[in-house]
Amino acid sequence: MSSKVSCLYVLTVVCWASALWYLSVTRQSSSYVGHTSISQRHVVKKRNITFNNIRTRPLNPHSFEFLINEPKKCEAKTPFLVILISTTHKEFDARQAIRETWGDENNFNDIKIITLFLLGQNTDPVLNQMVEQESQIFHDIVVEDFIDSYHNLTLKTLMGMRWVTTFCPKAKYVMKTDSDIFVNMDNLVYKLLKPTTKPRRRYFTGYVINGGPIRDVRSKWYMPRDLYPENKYPPFCSGTGYVFSTDVAELIYKTSLHTTLLHLEDVYVGMCMRKLGIHPFQNSGFNHWKMAYSLCRYRRVITVHQISPEEMHRIWNDMSNKKHLRC
Repeated sequence: MSSKVSCLYVLTVVCWASALWYLSVTRQSSSYVGHTSISQRHVVKKRNITFNNIRTRPLNPHSFEFLINEPKKCEAKTPFLVILISTTHKEFDARQAIRETWGDENNFNDIKIITLFLLGQNTDPVLNQMVEQESQIFHDIVVEDFIDSYHNLTLKTLMGMRWVTTFCPKAKYVMKTDSDIFVNMDNLVYKLLKPTTKPRRRYFTGYVINGGPIRDVRSKWYMPRDLYPENKYPPFCSGTGYVFSTDVAELIYKTSLHTTLLHLEDVYVGMCMRKLGIHPFQNSGFNHWKMAYSLCRYRRVITVHQISPEEMHRIWNDMSNKKHLRC
């Protein structure tokens, strides 16, 4: 990293720390609870030739504008894998830990991997400015102008699908995950996706859940009956981490335009797949829960949930420095 970039990085870290301290001291925390909230700044949707074969009027036109974008990220070389990471504005430490560990785009010499962090627009202009500065240094952030909130996680994932379809359609595979996930990249790339084999199509895998809606209003995953009257969800992969062939990104995005939105992102993706006749494959390597660290256990998995930035560094360093040890 050049001295200029190093100075910018240090300045960004200092600015983030100062901004978060200021926000924690002077402002009460708030959460946005709208179901599918849209920024007050509407724009006229332009015709997008990528999706011009949709002939019926969409239920969800996804008429959001990119506020921060990396449209040339795939131009130099077609990536084997695009990693889409759902994050929030205050999670700078988590993003930086991922950049320095499993999400480093230079981890592999034989294949190209792209890492992108997905965000909406925050209601706090200070946080938006901090993310914009961060983007100018790392060029790995994509933002659309919907409100960034838990209830808009579906919009965030659809933004990622839209980005891949529009700007990186020749990539072989896509992974969607969260900022508190540790990914064993060797297992993901070489044992699951296998770059030397013919790329699969209509492929979707992760930790498959077969369940039904929770009607308890106190639950984080509460689903009102008027939004989803059925008693069972279609099979879906936990949103903590799933992988799919790139052709599925366009299929899901187009299907979402005609599928009533739900705030539970992973369930909604499962609904779109049911419409498409795509069945997710169960893979026990995807863990959507916390696992106590053990070198041998983590060598066998693909994802682990609820990993802090400090743990991410420790796990990565341990696994990198002890590759010679047998389990």
